[in-house]
Parts: sequence; C-alpha cells; structure tokens
Amino acid sequence: MSSNLFIPKTCKHCGNAFTARTTVTKYCGDTCAKRAYKARKRQEKIQATLTEDMQQQKQVVEVRNPNAVNNKDFLSVTEASQLIGVSRWTIQRMIQQGRLKAVPFGRKRIVARWQIENLFN
Repeated sequence: MSSNLFIPKTCKHCGNAFTARTTVTKYCGDTCAKRAYKARKRQEKIQATLTEDMQQQKQVVEVRNPNAVNNKDFLSVTEASQLIGVSRWTIQRMIQQGRLKAVPFGRKRIVARWQIENLFN
C-alpha cells in the first residue's frame, strides 16, 4: 500500500529540505537517521557519565563533611582528627602522651569532645 502524501520537511540531522512520504519521517535518508542515532547514543553516554560523576562527588562531600561531627559529644579518633584538622596519628600520640583521655569502646577509642575543646583553652 503506497502513500499519496508528499510532505515538505527539513531533516533534523543535516538541515536539508526533503519530501517525506509519511507524517512521522524526521530524516532525509537512512544515512542521516543512522548518524542522528549515533549522536543521540553518544550524548546519552556522556550524560550518564556526568550524572555518575556528580553522584560520586556528592558522596565524597558527604563523607568529608566536618559539620557531621560538630553536633556529637563523643568522637572516634578519626572524627577528632577531622574536627581539628590533624592526622589520626597525631591524636593517637596525644592519647599516648596523656594529653587526651580516650576510652576503649569495642574496637574503637572514643574521645570526649570537651577534652578536645580544653586543648585550646
């Protein structure tokens, strides 16, 4: 069954004028349709990569957010080091020297927040 339609259109990919035989035709030929498909798939991959990168950056920001420890009364050695901005080993040395008191809690050592604040008073 052939169509008696002759619809003047512009190709969505190359921009050339052509005569379409159906109402849903977007491209002037098979070559433009394939090139448009490849361009669309390439853009989808780029967008997926960008979205994934943004999610990873958001997770990194959440993990390294020092505000998460600002409202805790008791901190682990890692959290205490993040709060002050020193390495974990510096906090460990301070505990060994007796400048900070840490209480063993399971496999962790917990430091009271007021002890860290008293270091600077």
